[in-house]
Amino acid sequence: MLAQMVASLAWTDRPDASLPVAIEVLRHGPISRADLARRMGMSAGSLSRLTAPLIDQGLLVDIGEHNDGRVGRPTRLLDVTPESRHFVGIKLRETEVVGALTDLRGGVLNQLTLPLSGRRPDDVVGTLVDLIDTVRDGITIAGVGIGLGGRVRKRTHVMSARFLGWTDVPLAALVAERTGFPTRVDNDVIAFTEYERWFGAGRDDDRFAVVTLGIGTGFGLVANGALIVDEDHGLGLVGHWPLDPSGPLCEEGHRGCAASLLNSDSIARRASIAIGEELTFDEVLDAAENGQRAAGQIVREAGRGLGVLIAAISNLTLPQRIIIGGEGVRLAVLAQSEMRRSLSDHRNPLAAILPVIFTDGDNAEWCRGAAALAIQSFVLGSADESKLSGRDRLRIA
Repeated sequence: MLAQMVASLAWTDRPDASLPVAIEVLRHGPISRADLARRMGMSAGSLSRLTAPLIDQGLLVDIGEHNDGRVGRPTRLLDVTPESRHFVGIKLRETEVVGALTDLRGGVLNQLTLPLSGRRPDDVVGTLVDLIDTVRDGITIAGVGIGLGGRVRKRTHVMSARFLGWTDVPLAALVAERTGFPTRVDNDVIAFTEYERWFGAGRDDDRFAVVTLGIGTGFGLVANGALIVDEDHGLGLVGHWPLDPSGPLCEEGHRGCAASLLNSDSIARRASIAIGEELTFDEVLDAAENGQRAAGQIVREAGRGLGVLIAAISNLTLPQRIIIGGEGVRLAVLAQSEMRRSLSDHRNPLAAILPVIFTDGDNAEWCRGAAALAIQSFVLGSADESKLSGRDRLRIA
């Protein structure tokens, strides 16, 4: 019964020309009709014909007049009702699961962390079910999204996740069968990037790049408004991008790669050896901030390496901005003067100065990313986003 009820939930039964209008308001509202028509490249009359049934259906709401201070009549704004639908977004980690209840725009309403009782699929699914039931607190949700570090196929199957010892696990189906809620799974960096593309700092950009810092170094890229993905996402390829030929060795023997300079466990290990006591990643950053010499040197080296990485991404992909996130984002914040200097040194002096955005670095941003997977699935249904947006979706064959 629950599965049938949830399956009947749909954002709209009109997968025609009106759907991209609704999505545009979801991503950019509140928005005036004039701005919406401009963004959609259509006349006011055409827009009115498309928005009228969406307003009648309750997808869009007229939230009243807005005066922007310019001469003329106030504009009337269209918006969605974010609290009309709810989702659960989950970050699956090595020893715990972190989940959040969100609204239709990925706004976090409730958050919960539970320890994993084991790493077998049955154990993990049991913990996921407990988290979903608890964090939603009786609220009906329209979908579940799960992000994890690994390779995922078709947002349903975990093809490999080394930190769990998994190969070809149909995680989405296992969770959906236990909960009755539609479920989507993807690599956590992809999920993070999807949130930034739909609702975050990159939603107005045709091109932007994401770099995530923490246990691993992740990379996401949006070009022509579409996420670039392929079957190798989740292998952590950018983690072994060379940054410093005289840098430390990573666990796979690469000298001065991103993993050796930027990963949190590498930084903690190097600082512990240099200082002579066991330190966590956060303790290393604390020591650097308090003037400890060896810790400060390691953080500065990381900043210079991060600048090299961002310069390479910028030179090769020409993004409009770089978004840095993940639980290790504090490293970039502390070392940003070295990062920006290194970025400048490795860019043509005539090249544009790129905005570099730092996220909060908390678990909520991973949960928002996972929720974005469920939101996209719910909103789009069987529709092809590339056709709805008028853009060609970029996928590397």
